[in-house]
Amino acid sequence: MKRDLRYNLMACLLLAGFLFSACASKKGPASTQISKEEVLKQMQLANSYFMQKWPDTGKPIYTTRWRPSNIWTRAVYYEGLMDLYKIDPNKKYYDYAVAWGENHDWNLRNGIETRNADDQACGQIYLDLYEIDPQPERLAAIKANIDGIIESKLVNDWTWIDAIQMAMPVFAKLGVMYKDESYFNAMHQFYLYSRNVEGGGLYNAEDDLWWRDKDFVPPYKEPNGEDCYWSRGNGWVVAAYVRVLDLLPKDHAYAAVYRTDFKNMMKALLACQRPDGFWNVSLHDPNHFGGAETSGTALFVYGMAWGIQHGLLDEATYREPMERAWQAIAQQAIHPSGFLGYVQGTGKEPKDGQPVSFSSIPDFEDYGLGCFLLAGTAYYNYLASK
Repeated sequence: MKRDLRYNLMACLLLAGFLFSACASKKGPASTQISKEEVLKQMQLANSYFMQKWPDTGKPIYTTRWRPSNIWTRAVYYEGLMDLYKIDPNKKYYDYAVAWGENHDWNLRNGIETRNADDQACGQIYLDLYEIDPQPERLAAIKANIDGIIESKLVNDWTWIDAIQMAMPVFAKLGVMYKDESYFNAMHQFYLYSRNVEGGGLYNAEDDLWWRDKDFVPPYKEPNGEDCYWSRGNGWVVAAYVRVLDLLPKDHAYAAVYRTDFKNMMKALLACQRPDGFWNVSLHDPNHFGGAETSGTALFVYGMAWGIQHGLLDEATYREPMERAWQAIAQQAIHPSGFLGYVQGTGKEPKDGQPVSFSSIPDFEDYGLGCFLLAGTAYYNYLASK
């Protein structure tokens, strides 16, 4: 009997060890400590690749047709570049951003009458550059545009969740710069419209995630029967929270709303992370174009790193997923040249911009890099604070 017990005990220990190893193998990249210097070098590599490929900041972008280079995709890149400039004040970064603004006369893609949030994204960079060197022309067009929108009293423009990131930080920045609550009030009404009104509300409080637009509100379903939550679309909302909360006074009433939504959303995203550290393009259907994807993953790293550093997210809970995600990008997505792989092309849902692979080239190379630079600078700042 004792011999049988010993054999049974040994078998149980061996089985437990096997199961532990199997679970550990699903974790993906090892969560080893990385230095802020290494993070910076990775960002510099990726950014240098892009700047060398696009030396002319005014050159139109061609995919299926020509587009001016002050569209939202390029604006997202410059958001990341300006954050990189804050931790690595290389004059060529500043000059590159200024040249971009000058090449477009500091204007919006469709002029100061536009109500399209995508057109307003460039304003985030114009305002950043104005704060560094307050030349009136850097501010004039974006301020006139937002002032006209506020005067109209209409708040139903943000009918897709990408718009929250493209425009919301512009309102916040102007409100802080001018100490004017009208910018905050309008911003909040736009946000609430997207959250609670458009399509019955694009935010699902049951899952704490966002449908990209009303076309994806149920009864629309993914192939597995789950709701369709697009990774990068939800990433845009995460980025908006970070950028707005970084600007708003902590005791502002609206900040409390955004903090709550941010924390609930980040908790929901934890459950969607892939074993290898990435997130799928479809957050609730891992088999619908499942696989590594860089842009959404980077935006979630951005949220986690900023949230931990600013005390909104529990470090013990979020640090390991954040590190795994960063290392997944750093180890698996960055080419030796600095080109970023696994970036989904433009679109609005999981099936768009496919295929996504290490060597696939998205229709626009800029926004994925912007997401990466936002993530990297937030992660760098987190590491620097330790």
